[in-house]
Amino acid sequence: MQDLPDPRSLVNTDYADGSIYSNPELYDMEMDRIFMHNWIWVAHRSDLPEPGNFITTFVGPHPVIVSRDRKGDVHVMLNRCRHRGATVCERKSGTGASFVCPYHGWAYGLDGALRGVPYQEGYSGQLDKKKYPLVSLRVEEYNGLIFAAFDKSIMSLDAWLGRAKPWIDLFMKQGAGWPVKTMGEHKFTFPGNWKIQLENTTDAYHFPIVHKSFLDSVDEETQNTFDFVGGKGFVEDLGHGHSVMVMIPELVDLDENLDAAIPERFLELAEELSKDYPPEKVRQIVRAVGGTGFNLNLFPNLACSMAFFRVLRPLSVNETEIRHIAIGMDGGPESANEARLRLHEHFQGPMGFGTPDDAEAWDRVQRGSLAGRDIAILLNRGLGHEAKREDGNLFSDVSAETGMRAAYRQWLAAMTDEMAAAETGV
Repeated sequence: MQDLPDPRSLVNTDYADGSIYSNPELYDMEMDRIFMHNWIWVAHRSDLPEPGNFITTFVGPHPVIVSRDRKGDVHVMLNRCRHRGATVCERKSGTGASFVCPYHGWAYGLDGALRGVPYQEGYSGQLDKKKYPLVSLRVEEYNGLIFAAFDKSIMSLDAWLGRAKPWIDLFMKQGAGWPVKTMGEHKFTFPGNWKIQLENTTDAYHFPIVHKSFLDSVDEETQNTFDFVGGKGFVEDLGHGHSVMVMIPELVDLDENLDAAIPERFLELAEELSKDYPPEKVRQIVRAVGGTGFNLNLFPNLACSMAFFRVLRPLSVNETEIRHIAIGMDGGPESANEARLRLHEHFQGPMGFGTPDDAEAWDRVQRGSLAGRDIAILLNRGLGHEAKREDGNLFSDVSAETGMRAAYRQWLAAMTDEMAAAETGV
């Protein structure tokens, strides 16, 4: 049997070995030890607003169905018939009463229970349908975010999110008093390891360099807003691999500073909204349209990034799928939601000024990391002036690599717990 790579030799406090992006054995370990033993984000509540709604997605490499049954309960189930293994649903989303395997017709309810088997007499009474439901994962929800886990023994989602929860609550204020809803997505793949994108969400250091074309495309007021690398923002370790990067402190809480001047780029929208809403509500909506002033990284696969969800899915050791999910106000003014979509397209869309440049940078990291041997990936920016808050959170300036160090601490913990148990025979 081939020896497994030892993650402890690959990641340290301030550096990582380049092979973390390209070692296939390490990747296989990650799919097991991280994506099978942690909470993985699968959906937002608005994806399943009514009983009978469902979507299909993935938990790591495993295809799953996320459904809301007739009682309103959410289920996450492996998209695999218990008979011969065929997928039982190929639709991205929809509404229905059951999932029927196209191969032999086994039918399952929205809760995964096996409801019907054609020609059941062929089993001579030896088939107990109660023993063969779709395999269900553990499911929990926080403020509209739905997570699933294979490992039913892990800590509660509430404990897992921990100090990230207040930031989730702040992020959801983008509904401007209405619930947040998803409004479509842009999905693409890039030829690189999933951790390259994980690192990116709380990396402000790259912004003025990689996104110069975006900064050149906006007005001077917006340029000044995004000139945050030398500003008063910060990156903070929230525990369990989660981190937050505050870029624009005055936009952290969208319910505050409602008397601030409306940015020039939103004056036309504000004028239109003023026909139906009082001045304070107009300012609240306009602030929500522009998004929050921070990026929140939830280990291992979800970023609540200023004004959208970014979801990563590892496809192989050197290929990753990214979904950029636009969000808006469920019940809010259509003009405001349209404005959010136009902003989303401007940066995150396939013809936008942000996503293509990010993807090019990620591609180059993957290719460049293959050059040479024993050359470190540096994770030490901001380490010299990293400090600790009263609650124990580590933090540093906005361009520090505190968020990356937080993610790799959790990565190492997840990757070594089972290794330690195997070595000791536990």
